[in-house]
Amino acid sequence: MSYRVRYTRAARDDLQQLFARLARLDLQAATRARAKIAGGTEILKEFPFSCRKASADSPLLRELLVSFGGSGYVMLFEIDDASTVTILAVRHQRQDDYY
Repeated sequence: MSYRVRYTRAARDDLQQLFARLARLDLQAATRARAKIAGGTEILKEFPFSCRKASADSPLLRELLVSFGGSGYVMLFEIDDASTVTILAVRHQRQDDYY
């Protein structure tokens, strides 16, 4: 089964901010990071339940870790139903939580 992956407006804003911040320092690295994050979402299309749970209260709220350099990114997402996954937020691993 294949899931459709969608982004909330807040998650899209997160991605734009992350790209802009890194692009100011290194445009090539920002482009590689964006590609790595996009590649990570491919996992969600097939195996969203393989990602770690983000909450003990909600087994459908999960996190995808995307390695990049010495750290990486964390994508908070929710499995909406049998065909849809929604990315709620994206953070650099060294940022504060999105809760």
